[in-house]
Amino acid sequence: MCEKGAGHVQRVAYTVFCALAVVSSPAGAQAGGEAAFVFRMGVDTIGIERFNSSTGGVSGEVLLRGQPRFTYLATREAPGRIGELYLVAYPAGSGPDASALQSVRLRLVADTGIAEITAGGSTQTQRLPSKADAFLMLNSSFAMTEVALERLSGGNRDSVTFPVLLAAGGQTLSATARRVSADSVIVTIGPSQTHLALRGTRILRAHVPAQRLVVERVEGDAVRRLALGKPDYSAPAGAPYRAEHVRIPTPGGHVLAGTLTIPQSASGRLPVVITISGSGPQDRDEHLPIVPGFRPFRQIADTLGRRGIAVLRLDDRGTGESTGDFAKASSADFADDVRAAIAWLRARPDVNPARIALLGHSEGAMIAPMVAATDPRLAGIVLMAGPAKRGREVLDHQIRYGIEHDSSIAPSKRDSAFAAARAAADTTAAPPPWMKFFLAYEPLPTIRKVKVPVLVLQGATDQQVTADQAEAIGAALREGGNRDVTVRVLPNRNHLFLPDSIGSPAGYVRLPSGKIGPDVMGEIASWLVSRLK
Repeated sequence: MCEKGAGHVQRVAYTVFCALAVVSSPAGAQAGGEAAFVFRMGVDTIGIERFNSSTGGVSGEVLLRGQPRFTYLATREAPGRIGELYLVAYPAGSGPDASALQSVRLRLVADTGIAEITAGGSTQTQRLPSKADAFLMLNSSFAMTEVALERLSGGNRDSVTFPVLLAAGGQTLSATARRVSADSVIVTIGPSQTHLALRGTRILRAHVPAQRLVVERVEGDAVRRLALGKPDYSAPAGAPYRAEHVRIPTPGGHVLAGTLTIPQSASGRLPVVITISGSGPQDRDEHLPIVPGFRPFRQIADTLGRRGIAVLRLDDRGTGESTGDFAKASSADFADDVRAAIAWLRARPDVNPARIALLGHSEGAMIAPMVAATDPRLAGIVLMAGPAKRGREVLDHQIRYGIEHDSSIAPSKRDSAFAAARAAADTTAAPPPWMKFFLAYEPLPTIRKVKVPVLVLQGATDQQVTADQAEAIGAALREGGNRDVTVRVLPNRNHLFLPDSIGSPAGYVRLPSGKIGPDVMGEIASWLVSRLK
């Protein structure tokens, strides 16, 4: 039961503010660093897997020439064990705005794989005969193979055999990992054999002789230079704005990479909105891999660009094309990154320094007031699903909600599962700066200091940051003397501001579309136009 409880803490990690993923671990949410595997046959590069791996799980994207593009998120139940695997398949060669072919949520209950498959607007559940303790695997993911190798390191064994449930095809095969030397392992899954060269627990190189396939790990700046499947941040065809790639130096020494969309018809100095992402290592679109088409900041940039407002959206430090160390940063450090972006904009001759606003989602809506409380020159801030409660209270709600809605936990065991999960959060929270800061941070004292105009938006069914917190933010702003406060709680909207009558993070994979509706975008655009133009 204790292990089950710990699994719930791990599944909470990215849900704290829904940034990278639906579920994972508190420590893992902030420990990510982008890496990649490059797939080659002879001299030809045939694919790339980009991924972020952490103690809470692994998320990424696999692109193989001529095959559907997959995004995935796998959460750890324990070392070497995947709790749930979320997949979204897109057409081969598709771009960031492509519609999904299907999405899948795969989990193991006893000796049966439960696959919830959403396609064409409907969801079907398939039961896949498997084996207890099977490892859930995306067939072509070497990042997930890395997780599976944790079973070999447990107990310092030289060989381990375990079942693997393959997401593609739903077949369960026997897998064996055999250590050849301190830095070499052979993995056999069914008839396929893969030779791995390791550095510690990381795969440096893989060779699949039967397929003449060589896979090599890439880290650091080289990841950003990989061409296959590189994110497309250009303006869509026919857009009345252009997209400028920017690099912003920070006092901390790292560089923030991003996209500044500039309206074509603009005259004079531009009003600009800076977007601030939620928790976890986020790209500039705040792309959530498991929800088809969910790129809210790209959508906001498009909406505002058509209304004459420029938008600056940035890769988080240490993520995408930005440099720096994400794992060592807290929300306060990310606030400093926003301040660096503001200073950079104010130095541009085409930007109106008095017409800069911030828009934060989730953790980003916690960071925006930190900046606004110290910068009265801002023209306003938009807070989307921001917390009013201390991080400990937010996390407790998420843990409790996940346990109470997990049918695999008997009601009589839920209190003990909650206690175990909470204790595990406390033990894992000490080292990572982000989690330590988040658990202790009280948002309302800072919010009371904000005097610039504020729009507070909240989804009524949000189960990550509950809807009651929106009015608590509004009340704190008014108590502090702010006279320009607008609060909107939107019915039937979840933490992602997508239509959802339940709002559970576990249901995100079944959402048919990640496009935010015109009602939400209209609220944002109208309010910002009235304050910035």
